[in-house]
Amino acid sequence: MPVITFKYEDLKDLGIDLEKDELINTIPMMASDIEDFDDEEIKIEFFPNRPDNLSIEGVARSFKGFLGLETGLPKYDVEESDEEVYVSKEVAEIRPYIGFAKIENVDFSGDKIKYIMDFQENLHWVIGRDRKKVAIGIHNADVVNAPYNYIATEKDEHPFVALEMDKEMTPGEILTDHEKGAKYAHLIENYDKYPLILDKDEQVLSMPPIINGELTKLSENTKNIIVDVTGTDEKAVNQCLNIICSSFAEVGGKIKSMKVIYEDKTLTTPDLTPKTKNVHVDLANELIGGTDLTAEDIKELLEKARMDAEILNKNELKVYIPSYRTDILHEVDIVENIAIQYHINNVEAKLPDISTVAYEHNWFKQEKTIREVMIGLGFQEIMSLMLTSETNHYEKMNQKEENHVQVSKPITITGTMIRTSLLNSLMEFLEDNKHEDLPQKIFEIGDVLYMDDTTFNKTKTVKKLAGLICHSTANFTEIKSTVASILSNLGYTMEISSSDNTSFIPGRVANLEGKAKNGTIKGFFGEISPEVIRNFELEYPVIAFEIEFN
Repeated sequence: MPVITFKYEDLKDLGIDLEKDELINTIPMMASDIEDFDDEEIKIEFFPNRPDNLSIEGVARSFKGFLGLETGLPKYDVEESDEEVYVSKEVAEIRPYIGFAKIENVDFSGDKIKYIMDFQENLHWVIGRDRKKVAIGIHNADVVNAPYNYIATEKDEHPFVALEMDKEMTPGEILTDHEKGAKYAHLIENYDKYPLILDKDEQVLSMPPIINGELTKLSENTKNIIVDVTGTDEKAVNQCLNIICSSFAEVGGKIKSMKVIYEDKTLTTPDLTPKTKNVHVDLANELIGGTDLTAEDIKELLEKARMDAEILNKNELKVYIPSYRTDILHEVDIVENIAIQYHINNVEAKLPDISTVAYEHNWFKQEKTIREVMIGLGFQEIMSLMLTSETNHYEKMNQKEENHVQVSKPITITGTMIRTSLLNSLMEFLEDNKHEDLPQKIFEIGDVLYMDDTTFNKTKTVKKLAGLICHSTANFTEIKSTVASILSNLGYTMEISSSDNTSFIPGRVANLEGKAKNGTIKGFFGEISPEVIRNFELEYPVIAFEIEFN
């Protein structure tokens, strides 16, 4: 989860004058956790659903409400500027959306530049999916001039000095020779042109989503900044811009909007207009439990959560939600905020008024049998998380990325999707345990999740069994006989056919179908390709199988 670090003195400068012990006792009550602390600074861990709290300014804003120092909806003035950004139609296929804002009267003294850089990187992976969805640039506004142009350039045109460099490089060279360029090249390298943001004199502000220019580098003397947010999701772009602008406004930054001119529309960004949603008193009391809150009580608690509320009647309130609160999607999210401000420890604990009689599901009976068969064949069971990443699941397994369930606000960069296969988890386990003696024989029984438009929630859960063997002489014959033994012990007859599974060596992989009275199962087995083995930094042959159960 994202962790932010700041000094106690910096929090005091923002109006939170709590002693260290009182601060440490208060933080967990705000739905956050303490990672570490010492006599000078503290590290706080926030869930990704609150990206507005990933800056010290956001933390201070939430604290002031929780402590009753400042309540109600924060109001940030946005002045219109006469500055414009022109968006070329050529960026539509690369990173089509951009948000722009100018912020004057900023303060970057002390540790503030470090704080804003950490804030920016946390937003990059909480909302931006490691820059794939959203990328942020923050620039010294006093060295560039409007109007600005968001264009797509040829790889060898518009050379500029990238951040922390001392020589000009073309966009193509940056992707190969710059550390950040090489790290994020996969986001744009398949396009013929690359995005750039230029000022009216064709000076380069940034090459999103890769790197900013050295020209607009921030310093302690910077007083006015430009914030650009580019991406593939317009909603996420605007959410990021609103969060950043609101944080600067908390400490006296003067926000100025800019016109973003597309070929077919003109937008003014940022738009800090509050959202509205209704909440019901009876639902709040029901979900929190053990409370008898009135509409007046709920209005007061919502104001401590830094929202405004208008009582419509005894059972309903209209809630005004700040633009930086991207986590409020449903009425229950508002109820959660009411519960936090009520103080969760004040909620009376009680047992439910129902009783049930449980029985074992048929699948778990079958799972026991599968487990006994695998252990009998000398395999050791592992259990891994359903969450993985596109890099481990597709790229390192040499598989083409397919439609899958993504985590909207991932806690870590290694947990951005829900798996559709078990094999990469087994390979990751081998990678972490390659120091252990060979042979290694491991298996896992677990769930995977597929997209399925025919179901109510558009997904389908499938049970799978996967196994993997690693030693110096592992080969196709061994894995074929192993899979045949598994199916035979489970009561299936096996038929095999050719397979083009790209995780395996061509010609040394097969599809399987198991038939029995109670139905059929399907899967594949073979020798993992040397390329995949190298991707997981392994040194010996690996053979594997995966079986899907109905």
